[in-house]
Amino acid sequence: MLNKKHFKKVIYLILFVTIYSVCLNFWITYQAKNSIYNNVDKIPKNKVGLILGANKFAGSGRINLYYKYRLNAAITLYKSGKIEYILISGDNSRKDYDEPSFFINDLIENGIPENKIYLDFAGFSTRDSMARANKIFGLNSLTIISQKFHNERAIYLAKHSKIKAIAFNATDLTGRYGVKTKLREHLARTKASIDILFNVGPKFLGEKIDIK
Repeated sequence: MLNKKHFKKVIYLILFVTIYSVCLNFWITYQAKNSIYNNVDKIPKNKVGLILGANKFAGSGRINLYYKYRLNAAITLYKSGKIEYILISGDNSRKDYDEPSFFINDLIENGIPENKIYLDFAGFSTRDSMARANKIFGLNSLTIISQKFHNERAIYLAKHSKIKAIAFNATDLTGRYGVKTKLREHLARTKASIDILFNVGPKFLGEKIDIK
């Protein structure tokens, strides 16, 4: 059993973490507000659009709508002339799990030339995707493609990877599934700030790749 002194310390710790998480969440949203776009006609052009990975299939076996809407957003940007190349950064940590390959196959099926698409198979996290975009692919500016909540965190991480990023918001989800994702996002933002504080780098680097 905790004595009274230790109980107070636990309460203060919980209070501190809660306040920190809430303030961080507002800060990440605020610092991204002038860098995210919903309208394809208003977003500035960039050489490269970066799709942040997602599993093509949900647990039910149906198409993951986060995946579908990011795919559609990337196609819209490319066909509108807002990006010249597409970099797909996702998880390929297992033979039976390959986010980038799902995306490239579907992009090609929708008319995006294969030579305009580059793959990053070591985008195990948003932090890794941003760091590798700079260190491996040599990018100092790009357009991030994901849902708004994810784009905000990605811009926060991009700044710490020396990337000038803007973002295009793919259609988001509402309802119970959307709420659960937003709750997980609070934890992801806290982890992102800790990674920055301790200067945590990507899990893997490798040979540099020029997008051209």
